[in-house]
Amino acid sequence: MTPSSSAGQRTRFWGRTGQGVSGGRRVRPALPELFQREAERVRGALDGRALPIEHDGSTAVAGLCAKPNIDMLLVIEDSADEPSYVPALEAAGYKLLVGEPAWFEHCICKGPDTEVNLHVFSAGTSEIDAMLLFCEADREKYAAAKGRLAKKKWSHVQHYADAKTSIAREIMERATRGMLQR
Repeated sequence: MTPSSSAGQRTRFWGRTGQGVSGGRRVRPALPELFQREAERVRGALDGRALPIEHDGSTAVAGLCAKPNIDMLLVIEDSADEPSYVPALEAAGYKLLVGEPAWFEHCICKGPDTEVNLHVFSAGTSEIDAMLLFCEADREKYAAAKGRLAKKKWSHVQHYADAKTSIAREIMERATRGMLQR
């Protein structure tokens, strides 16, 4: 699956999107347990419609500096069919924050009582493998880059994310080459 290029599809935002970013904190030991709790909450809410639920992002890597948000990756059959899963997630306390139909039909939901970014993608989307591969890639180089960026003050989460793009792209290219050589 590739990102849609339909001109009429726009990213939609609900709620707060201009949060400040403060990085440089080591992953709290409780995050794996919090991930498991949230994964069970999502599985229960979706009653079998959730395919894999993965802990991804910086908080999935032990010892890496990370924001206190748990990044979760939820794979379902069709993430574009929001009525088939968003009401169930909302009933469990999640809130739809971002809908990006032009980027792999991606959605982000926020957790009810834990700082969670629940990234939702359709089964077979190439971005799923990229996100999971990144967690296993060059952790030291990424940790150093995040450490430098964490010392800056960011007024918007997206500015921080954009600043990480070049190092993330370099790490992913190297990881992908290594995977292809196996």
